Amino acid sequence: MSAQGPSRAGGTGGAAWADRYAAEDPVLAAARARALALGGTPPPGPAAGATLAVLAAGAGARAVVSVGSGGGVVGLCLLRGMRPDGVLTALDGDPEQLRGARRAFTEAGVPAGRTRLIFGTPAEVLPRLSPGAYDLVVCAGPPTEYAAHLAALLALLRTGGTLACHGLLAGDRIGDRAARDPETVTWRDVARDVREDEQLTSAVLPIGAGLLVATRRG
Repeated sequence: MSAQGPSRAGGTGGAAWADRYAAEDPVLAAARARALALGGTPPPGPAAGATLAVLAAGAGARAVVSVGSGGGVVGLCLLRGMRPDGVLTALDGDPEQLRGARRAFTEAGVPAGRTRLIFGTPAEVLPRLSPGAYDLVVCAGPPTEYAAHLAALLALLRTGGTLACHGLLAGDRIGDRAARDPETVTWRDVARDVREDEQLTSAVLPIGAGLLVATRRG
């Protein structure tokens, strides 16, 4: 998933131009640098982050869940698009990433009442969230951590709400039939389950490492 690293910013292709177009302020850039230094799954790149902000703005999102905090990168992007009175719930099983998110929100001057940071796995946290109460659910961590809970994630959405999963096109492995590593296989399963769900309208956006987006119909 190294395609999401900072090296793309200096490229000349369309994807690199899209990342440069999504200009990031110093607070967001610093949060990204810290998140990348921690290792693990890279946060969404600038273009993908801007897309998450657009999705939040288009939904007039007041209640959003982020599975995987990306060191605060995901949350800062979402908060840019959410309503001023919106509340972001971010859960992460990596305490370092969660601490990074808290620092990023503080540096950005985000009021404490606009974020809920929860340490824990999807299996531990999702049962504590209210079904049908969220405008947008974003999954930014490895799919192997949340694929088994896809039904619970979708249940969080109100009618018209959207699920966005980041990273399925990383490394161009998902279309390679010879790629059978656990993460790629899990991405294929998640994409198939979303596409076949008759309550969802879905698409794959080839932005950064890829976004799988699906909106829950009435």
